Amino acid sequence: MTDVPAPIEAFDPEAIEAARKLFAGPITFLRSAPALQHLPDPVVPEIAFAGRSNVGKSSLLNALTGRNSLARTSVTPGRTQELNFFDVGDPLRFRLVDMPGYGFAKAPKDVVRKWRYLVNDYLRGRVVLKRTLVLIDSRHGIKDVDREVLGMLDKAAVSYRVVLTKADKIKASELAAVYEATVAEARKRPAAHPEVLATSSEKGMGIPELRAAVVESID
Repeated sequence: MTDVPAPIEAFDPEAIEAARKLFAGPITFLRSAPALQHLPDPVVPEIAFAGRSNVGKSSLLNALTGRNSLARTSVTPGRTQELNFFDVGDPLRFRLVDMPGYGFAKAPKDVVRKWRYLVNDYLRGRVVLKRTLVLIDSRHGIKDVDREVLGMLDKAAVSYRVVLTKADKIKASELAAVYEATVAEARKRPAAHPEVLATSSEKGMGIPELRAAVVESID
């Protein structure tokens, strides 16, 4: 089994357990928003998930929430074309926002343009957005298309954190190299959290820490 590199920061066991209990509680799909006028009222904190279309975003959301089908997974990358909102907690504590994947070359250009406008406008203008989690495939590291998104978040002063996905798919030595390179890049960026989390939806690695990081960002 591939070991996930441990971030310098340490999550308190109590914080990890509290986050586990929260994510084990009620989580329900609220709505899909194909345009900004369909967004829910900004009444609670929101955590957004961004990433390339084949980065494993839906699988990570399912692992994070302990549900098999909360977020739809598909063999065809780029199926998520709207902002999908999920309510967490009863009473409601916060919302998870599954954003359309970016960088999917096979989508028609007008569709890609629509996705870009929707995502950019949401990220720049949502007052209750506490943090964006930018997912990066461990097998590939940060690509130019990812840097475009990171640059946009930096420019808009939107707090974000880089999360490596599919950490079980490469050798430990390769993962360590990608992890260190990703941390180095994140620490150069003004809006990025200085620590990176490496995760595996399939193996469950890094998932407890990611839950704690999500809860930490809304408190």
